[in-house]
Amino acid sequence: MTQSTLSLPTIDLSLWQDQQTPDEFFLESLRNAAHEYGFFYLKGHGISADLNADLMTQAQEFFSLPMEHKEQISMVNSPHFRGYNHAGREITRGKADWREQLDIGPERAIVEDLRGKPAYMRLQGPNQWPATLPELKATVLSWQEQVLDVLRRLLEALALSLGQAANAFHPVVSKTPYQLLKLIHYPGQHGGGERQGVGAHKDSDLLSLILQDNEGGLEVELANGEWLQAPPQPETFIVNIGELLEVATSGYFKAAIHRVISPSSGRDRLSAAFFLGAQLDATMPVLPLPDALANSSAGITQDPDNPLFSQIGQNTLKGRLRSHPDVAARHHSDLFSAVPSKVLHHA
Repeated sequence: MTQSTLSLPTIDLSLWQDQQTPDEFFLESLRNAAHEYGFFYLKGHGISADLNADLMTQAQEFFSLPMEHKEQISMVNSPHFRGYNHAGREITRGKADWREQLDIGPERAIVEDLRGKPAYMRLQGPNQWPATLPELKATVLSWQEQVLDVLRRLLEALALSLGQAANAFHPVVSKTPYQLLKLIHYPGQHGGGERQGVGAHKDSDLLSLILQDNEGGLEVELANGEWLQAPPQPETFIVNIGELLEVATSGYFKAAIHRVISPSSGRDRLSAAFFLGAQLDATMPVLPLPDALANSSAGITQDPDNPLFSQIGQNTLKGRLRSHPDVAARHHSDLFSAVPSKVLHHA
């Protein structure tokens, strides 16, 4: 399809200062962006440009390490799906993504005794950190904490925009929600072919937040099938709706399909993508939307190759097993008989 001449809307979070008297223009703009696009730029977030720059510098230093140093913290060594993946190891829609990445979650203790516990508890555990970059851990954990606060505020605003109480999502995000940060490097590729940095997909979480460098490549699919470019803009993040919010709003908020096109040969792209899920032991509530909103919902997207589960842990584990078959095979082969093969392999 041809590229659209439209652009994503921009939401200024600084306009929402008082929960008791929320700005109606802000709430309407936020609701429309989440409903019509599922993607938007976010400014006024309060995270310093210095911290963002420090994170990207640390990420660049990590990806510049010799491969043998990066492979020392390879994800295949972690049953919790944490660590480094070289380009081509992660799968989207059955094809390899041409990006290397470091996956980092919250620092939580491993669940030692899993007997009688749900399989998704295997996702909890420690991260792997590169010994040669001791500064990376402190920078990442600080950035994660601040981004988590921003997205929790944004969830409150989204709830208000739907006519709900501001704390509508607190039961699933107020304590220990599942979260994941991907530091991502897209090496350049020669022209021709699809140049799949990451293939077309939806995110399985509540909200995703992306910090981009100055190299474009992120694209969002519109309802008419056209692809809309989402180039970087100064002092903004990209935020997009995940499948859990689609479930919670009965499809009023859509988890939009998106992809990244690899840079051309001789260039590269760096990004940090933070994914806010919900608590693994929770079930996603379905909000009672006002009739005016419910009547304009197209319903939840049904994909037989990618079923949506309202139970958070089940949905999250499904996504990790599909995306990382090498980790699944090494650490979780006993689950393959319990999860339909179509779910595991049609990523």
